[in-house]
Amino acid sequence: MKKNYRTIKLSISAALAGLVMAGFTSCGKKDANSPGVEFMPDMYRSPSLEYYQVHTVDGDTINNAMLPVKGSVARGFIPYAYANTPEGYEQAGLNLHNPLSASDKEQWEKDGEVLYGKFCVHCHGATGAGDGKVGAKLPGPPPAYSGPLKNLPEGKIFHSITYGKNSMGSHAGQLTQEERWKLVYFVQKLQGPKTAGTDSTKVAAAPAATVTPSH
Repeated sequence: MKKNYRTIKLSISAALAGLVMAGFTSCGKKDANSPGVEFMPDMYRSPSLEYYQVHTVDGDTINNAMLPVKGSVARGFIPYAYANTPEGYEQAGLNLHNPLSASDKEQWEKDGEVLYGKFCVHCHGATGAGDGKVGAKLPGPPPAYSGPLKNLPEGKIFHSITYGKNSMGSHAGQLTQEERWKLVYFVQKLQGPKTAGTDSTKVAAAPAATVTPSH
């Protein structure tokens, strides 16, 4: 009986001592988010580097939000070779052609029509006449595809969608290159048959300056 009493007494004493120790370890912590005792500090204090911060590694100060190395290309991204300049616009008109197969032209036009209804109809109008509800509020409505832009080549259409043109902003961030080429197919459908083999918007190159030698 005495042995059982002694065992119970020891158990109660141990439990009370444990509660007292738990109370001491849980009081006075500086970090309100800290659980007190760290059983797995590697998981509690992650050694990983956080985004958008400055770190010191082997004595070097490193900002891990640095820009990629100039000329880096993301996987799956196809660089666009023509600059956003008047010269780039003209070069695109001369050399850039639709890579989507012409044998599937009807499907590309259908896909382009859907994209046109989402991104273009507001300014360019349902038939490409430049009579969209938003276009009417612009300082100058977009030219009609069947009018001044009838002979605009596919390269310039793609270039304009990519970089924007006049009041139209760039759509490169909203449409993939393939989607832009599908739009080109539909815009060409709105243009109708071309009436001339040359680009009506082509800018003639400035004459080269002549230098008169001094005497």
